[in-house]
Amino acid sequence: MLPKYEFGDEVRIVRNVRNDGTYPGVPIGTLLIRRGSTGFVMNVGTFLQDQLIYTVNFLEQDKIVGFREEELVSIDDVWIPSKFESREKVRSRITLTVRGEVRVTPGMEGEILKVLRDGSDGVQYQVIFHDHVLQVPEAALEAMKLHDDEETSHA
Repeated sequence: MLPKYEFGDEVRIVRNVRNDGTYPGVPIGTLLIRRGSTGFVMNVGTFLQDQLIYTVNFLEQDKIVGFREEELVSIDDVWIPSKFESREKVRSRITLTVRGEVRVTPGMEGEILKVLRDGSDGVQYQVIFHDHVLQVPEAALEAMKLHDDEETSHA
């Protein structure tokens, strides 16, 4: 198990990170670091002997947070920001069809399963709408409203 990143490497995080109870002095659920933020690797350790954990210092946010390797990309990797991330609730802005059959109507609620950033058509998402999983372009989705003017997407 060799680390992909070393001490001093600049990395970018690929998802929003909220306190899961392991960050002291901050209420659980509080946003710690936004996806796309960059920091520097301070340490590489292990968790349960089979996961590498990178301690990353975010100088601008004055925070030090631990990450698994799959949550990081090199600062040299192309970064395409996305409006949504995995597990966020969204609504369809348009009718979505598969081979002419309507599967999703405007306003139907879904959940992001996966963010696809490497396509030539911009950011796309795998979204589950009831019992259908569809690949949907970002422009076809909107954030779910929680309260007056508050959205689930924070970036």
